[in-house]
Amino acid sequence: MAIPDHDRLVSLRRAFHRHPEPAWREFWTTARIVEELESMDADLDVHVGRDALAADERIGVPDEAELDEWLDRAREAGAREDLLDAMAGGYTGAVAVLERGGGEGPTVGLRVDIDGLPRAEATGDDHLPAREGFHSETGAMHACGHDAHVTFGLGVIETLADDSDFSGTLKVFFQPAEETISGGKPMAESGHLDDVDYLLAVHVGLDHPTGEVVAGIEGFLAVAQFEAEFTGEPAHAGGHPNEGRNAVQAMATAVGNLYGIPRHEDGATRVNVGRVEGGTATNIIPESATIEGEVRGETTELMEYTREHADRILDSAARMHDCEVDVETLGEAPGGESDEEIVDVVERVAGGVEGVDSVLSRDDLGGSEDATYLMQRVQNGGGKAAYVGIGTDHPGGHHTATFDVDEASLDIGVAVLGRALRELSRL
Repeated sequence: MAIPDHDRLVSLRRAFHRHPEPAWREFWTTARIVEELESMDADLDVHVGRDALAADERIGVPDEAELDEWLDRAREAGAREDLLDAMAGGYTGAVAVLERGGGEGPTVGLRVDIDGLPRAEATGDDHLPAREGFHSETGAMHACGHDAHVTFGLGVIETLADDSDFSGTLKVFFQPAEETISGGKPMAESGHLDDVDYLLAVHVGLDHPTGEVVAGIEGFLAVAQFEAEFTGEPAHAGGHPNEGRNAVQAMATAVGNLYGIPRHEDGATRVNVGRVEGGTATNIIPESATIEGEVRGETTELMEYTREHADRILDSAARMHDCEVDVETLGEAPGGESDEEIVDVVERVAGGVEGVDSVLSRDDLGGSEDATYLMQRVQNGGGKAAYVGIGTDHPGGHHTATFDVDEASLDIGVAVLGRALRELSRL
C-alpha cells in the first residue's frame, strides 16, 4: 500500500493551517477539500453542505452577519462560487464516497474534523508556522491539529483509491464544528452513516509523542454546553432601587449554586461556568446578564443528571430575584466506547507501519468529543467503531498559541488509518 509522498502531505497540511475557520464558518476549508477531491484520479461521489448534514440538527450556528463575513473572506481567498452557494447559511462540511470493486464488501468510514479555534496564533521565530511562512492568515488558529486531520482524510482517500487490495466502499466524513461540539450530531443524522459497518475517528497528539499510536481511545465525558440569559428590569440604583429587578444578582446566585450540584455515586461529573457578562454601570440596576457554562459526566446518564440539576438551579435563581431566564444548548455530545474488534485491527496493523515505535491498546481521553455521535450511530445500527490516536510531538498544549504538529506524524497517520480501513473492508 503506497501513501502520498511526504511533501504532498506537508503541502496539504500547511495550506489548511494557513486558513483556519471556526465552527460553521469553514467555507474556504470545505471548498478546498472538495477541490482536492475533484482533482484526484478517482471515481468519487462528493456531498457538500446540506447534502452532508441533517440541517435541522444544527445548533450553535453564528448569526447571519458573522456567517456572511466569513463567506466573503472565503470568496476573497479564492473559494469557488458554486461551492460557496452550496454552503451559504453555514452549511459547511463534506462527505466523500469511494467505491472499489463494484462496492462489494463492507462499508468502512473515517471521520475527521475540520474547524479551527477562535484564538490568535504565536508569531515568534520559535514557532514553526511563523518561521516557515504558513502562519494563520484569518485570526483563527488550527490549535488542535484539525489541519492534520483533514490531511489524514484526503491522504487516506488517495491511498485506497489506488490500492488494488481495497474492495468495498469508503466514506470519509469531513465534519464541521467539533470545537463547539455541535457538528457531530447533524452529520450523524445525515443518513450517510446508516450503511457504515466499521468507523474510525481520529485525533492527533493528545499528549502522545510522534511514533506512538493508540488503537482505541475511550474515557469520553458526555457534555452539554449552555447559555443562560437572565432578564430583569433596570432602575436607578440610588434613587429607585426598589423598581429594579437585578439580573446580575440572579446570575451570581446561579453561578454559586451550580458549583454546589451534588456528586453522584455512579461516577465522575463536572460543572463549569466559563463566561459571565452583565451590567452597564455602577449606578444602574442591570436588566440583563449571561452565563456560558457546561456540565459533563462519565456517562451520558451522569451528564443528564448534572444537566437536570443545572436547569433547576438556573430557573430557581431567576425566580428568587424576580427575573426570567432563557437557556439555550450550545453544544452537546454523548459518551462513547471503542469496540474491541476494531481496536485489535488497528493495534495489529499499526505495529507494521514505518515510524511507529509504540502501540497502546487503550487510553482515556478525559475530555469530550462529538465524534461519539457518529460512533454511536454506527454502533446502534449493528456496526463497530473506534477512536484512534496518532501521536505527535507538539510544542505547547492543545488550544494554545504555540500548538503545532510534527509533520512526520502525517505519514504515520495516513498509513495506519489506510491499512486499518483496508483490513476492516476484508472482515
